[in-house]
Order: sequence, then structure tokens, then C-alpha cells
Amino acid sequence: MVSEKNETRGTSDEGRICPVAVVVGSDSDMDAMQTCIDTLSGFSIKAVVRIISAHRTPQIAAEFAESAAKKGIKVIIAAAGMAAHLAGALAARTSLPVIGVPLISAGGLEGIDALLSTIQMPPGVPVATMAIGKAGAKNAALFAVQILALTDKNLRDKLAEFKNAQQQKVVEKDSAPRSCLPPERRGGTQKAHASKHKKDT
Repeated sequence: MVSEKNETRGTSDEGRICPVAVVVGSDSDMDAMQTCIDTLSGFSIKAVVRIISAHRTPQIAAEFAESAAKKGIKVIIAAAGMAAHLAGALAARTSLPVIGVPLISAGGLEGIDALLSTIQMPPGVPVATMAIGKAGAKNAALFAVQILALTDKNLRDKLAEFKNAQQQKVVEKDSAPRSCLPPERRGGTQKAHASKHKKDT
């Protein structure tokens, strides 16, 4: 994540160009989107992180979207809750790919309101919409990495390693010895069998 002094320039503290911007509509969205930032960091990608409201700061949102490409940003991830128009508002002002993450907000409709606001874009203004909440935040980061990997062999190799690691985790869990019954039921079942056997004898 870049520092506040470098946010407007789209560069990291070391002067590196940050290819991904993570934009949230409120500071309360940062908890869910930390998953996104951490996932990007796992691929050695530092994100430009901004708090911009499509409704309360519409001019700032427009200026950010219009200048993002000039700052070296290649993908924008936008997350918001309730009437989540942030991703669409940014997509309307840039030709960069925009990934939308609908979030759950207090007083909202458990994220369904944000999902519909993000995904129901008119023809000609696409937004790649992820799942609601932290799962969508992580997938947004991975989708951004996949986009960047089209022209970056190093990222392609890291993605292959990531997918192989995911696969290996599932294989290991599948190979682990386990009972068909949950632990809390195993003892009761064994006792019942023992009792029945005693009666039969």
C-alpha cells in the first residue's frame, strides 16, 4: 500500500509505479478490502489505496479515473456497499479495466443491494463484478493479477505456483484419514453398538 503523500502520484514509497488501484467508498470498507491488498502483496504488487465516494466526492472520483492511466495504473478495483455506484462511476471515466467488489454495509440488504448496483451496468460500460465481501475482495486481487499476467511472465509463473498450491492443499485434506461421522457422534454410535451387542449376547 502506498503512503498518503504518494497516493496522488500512483507511486510507492520506493518510487515504483503501482499498477493496481484499490478504491473504497468509505473507510469502513477497509476491513473487508484488506484481504484484497494482502493478496496483491503476496504477488509483490503494491496497490494505490484511495477512499473516494461516488456520491459525496463525485468530482474527485471523476478526476481519479480520468488520470489513472497516466499515472501507470493498469487495473482499478472499486469496492462499496449499499447503492454501490463507485465501480460504475469510475468505469464511465476510464478505459482501464474496472473490477467491482460489492460489500455488506450496516443498514443495507446484506450486500445484495451493492451487488445489484455494481453488476447491473448498461451496455458499453462494463464492470467485472466479484462476489460479496471478503471472498470477492480476494478474487478481485487475483483477477487483477491475471490481467497483469497477460504481459508479465513473472506474474504468470507466480499464478501457476499459487494454483498448484491451492490444488495441493485440497489433495492433502482429501488424503487425510477421517471418519464418515463427525467426532461428537462417533462416541455415541460406538456406545450404541456396544450396548446392542451386550443385549444380543
